[in-house]
Amino acid sequence: MTQSFEDGCQCSAVAYAVTDVDLDLSITCNCSRCQTMGFVLTFAPPDSFTLLVGADNLTEYRFNTEKIQHLFCKTCGVESFGYGEMNDGAPIAMINVNCLKGVSPRDIKSQHVDGASM
Repeated sequence: MTQSFEDGCQCSAVAYAVTDVDLDLSITCNCSRCQTMGFVLTFAPPDSFTLLVGADNLTEYRFNTEKIQHLFCKTCGVESFGYGEMNDGAPIAMINVNCLKGVSPRDIKSQHVDGASM
């Protein structure tokens, strides 16, 4: 079931709207970044994601293959979303489910991805 959200970082300096999010397709990953940060991620097509405020308050981090644009708020340090691509090369917005108000990320069933082996 797809849902829509308007959320962002902890301090609200970065906010976005996202539609067509299916929390049933959420993942956890054991790569060095996701495991350390405790991410639960879900995904949306880029045309379903709109950054409402805070473009000038984002900073970027890339590692490993540098294909994922990890974006986080310069003020509070929260990475509420990022941009990347699927295995087939299609662009994707990655949403940190921990930042979605009204969602308990530990209560949703997420699929584990072995990112540490990639």
